[in-house]
Amino acid sequence: MDSLSVAGATTVIGDLEDNGVYSKTDAYRKNRQPSSSGTRGPAPQRFGDNLDYMDEKRQYFVRIGEGGLLAALEKLDQELVQGGHQHLLSKKKPITWAGREVGLGQIGKINHGGQPKIITKPGRYPGFPFGNWWARSFGGTNEISETVIEFNGLTVVQVSQNQAAVVSDPQNQVFVIKNGGFVALALQGSYDVLSVVDQTHLPNRIIDHTTQAVLGYTHEVKMLSRTGNGVATQEYVVATFLDIPANNCAILQKGDELEILPAGQHYITNPNITLRKLFTKGECQTEMPTKDLFTRDQVPVSLTIYLKWQLIEPLKLTTHGYETPYDALRDKAQSILTQIIAHLDYSSMVKQRSIDPNDTLDDGSDPSTAFLDALRSRAMDDLHNAALEYGIVLKDLAVIDRQFKGDIASTMDKLTTRALQAQVEAANVDRENSNKVKKEQGALQVAQVQASVRKANADAEAYAVVANAKARAEALQIDATARAEATRLSARAAADAIRLKSSADGEVTDVFAREMEMRRIEVERVAAYGDKAVFVPTTAEGANGGIQNAMTMGYAAGLGNEMRKEVVQLQ
Repeated sequence: MDSLSVAGATTVIGDLEDNGVYSKTDAYRKNRQPSSSGTRGPAPQRFGDNLDYMDEKRQYFVRIGEGGLLAALEKLDQELVQGGHQHLLSKKKPITWAGREVGLGQIGKINHGGQPKIITKPGRYPGFPFGNWWARSFGGTNEISETVIEFNGLTVVQVSQNQAAVVSDPQNQVFVIKNGGFVALALQGSYDVLSVVDQTHLPNRIIDHTTQAVLGYTHEVKMLSRTGNGVATQEYVVATFLDIPANNCAILQKGDELEILPAGQHYITNPNITLRKLFTKGECQTEMPTKDLFTRDQVPVSLTIYLKWQLIEPLKLTTHGYETPYDALRDKAQSILTQIIAHLDYSSMVKQRSIDPNDTLDDGSDPSTAFLDALRSRAMDDLHNAALEYGIVLKDLAVIDRQFKGDIASTMDKLTTRALQAQVEAANVDRENSNKVKKEQGALQVAQVQASVRKANADAEAYAVVANAKARAEALQIDATARAEATRLSARAAADAIRLKSSADGEVTDVFAREMEMRRIEVERVAAYGDKAVFVPTTAEGANGGIQNAMTMGYAAGLGNEMRKEVVQLQ
């Protein structure tokens, strides 16, 4: 059966830019034509848009719907009875005490003379003699949610969101089941489940070997087939699964017609449809070495150029037979650069090594601008126009390097080596001079810093000396002021004491008291001379009464000595 199913039995539809159908004989084909009223009519069917296998009514083939597997089995059982066949569902009644057990969420299988019988009620089912097992055998149990169940011609397939089951029907037609399932009983032939594919993790990765970009993922499902007696079985591809990343696409071919398959998850079961190539529509860039080119004076040169491009119309590129956009750009770039270099002299090329497409400062007065102008005005423009024929938009072009070959190359290497050596020597001299200047500048800065430090230290010492002198002067002034004040207070106190004493003495009127006071003063005067003083009378009275005066003076000296000792002890 010719069928291509994409994302649940749908493929790409739309205008030219969307569907991308291309014919080698009549260029682009419009899939939609505007109606007379100006509104679009329904899109005509494309070679990839076919009906889903389960949309067609088939005998003893039931789609699993909202009721699940049990409802589909009941519907299939009714169709079999209406067709004159035996029941598919067993009429056995379960018990609880003996027999083979069928649990909740399971179905039991019974082989009834080669025909399948299904037990849907949970419980225990006893054998002979408690139950009628004549020409019957128990075939085991299966979970209701199992993906694939096959038993005596009965086939059950249930797949989840990311799964896809590849099935071959009794007529060897291959179809794919996604997001659902079916129950079928093949009375002639069989429904064979060839594979259950995880569409989000396809094993084969397709890479653009030029840019190393991932173009997509593929997986081929194969079926074994025997072509005759004594011939070994062979494998044949019956379904191809594709997982195309965003901003990528695939090119399909049917006869002379080409079609774009956009990003997403797809599968192909139609043998008339071939997967041609996977492409990316994003920006790509790479470096391209050219073959030997010859200048006008026959000097061989090899260039390395930088290319940046974006594939806009993959159908054009596929129609021209190129595998990648890089292959188309490489051939055109080689041809255009060959023509450009053939009109240039070696002298103009040797002075200009690379170009910048954004550089607009060149006024053309420099003889080295020939190479620059030629590549900018011709290579970029010519290659851009040529790339549009293949559906490619050239975004950038630059010459990264060039290498001259032959005798001129060796001569150039020598000259270049000498020039580089001279440049290195000049650079070394400049560096040494710069180092010396920097060293002297550093020493000068160090000396300035040291002088600043010394000046700061001298200022600090001078300030300390002045502060110390000022402090000492203030201390002496305070001390002298204190001493003067003390002397003044002491003199005032002494004067006050004398004045008070004189006043007290003047108030004494008793003669005896006055005499006793005079004697005490005399005693204190004599005591002041010390115990070693000798008094000699010089008056007549002293000579006549020498003994009496001597005793008196001795007694006074003794009293004065004792008073002095008491004063010393008190101190």
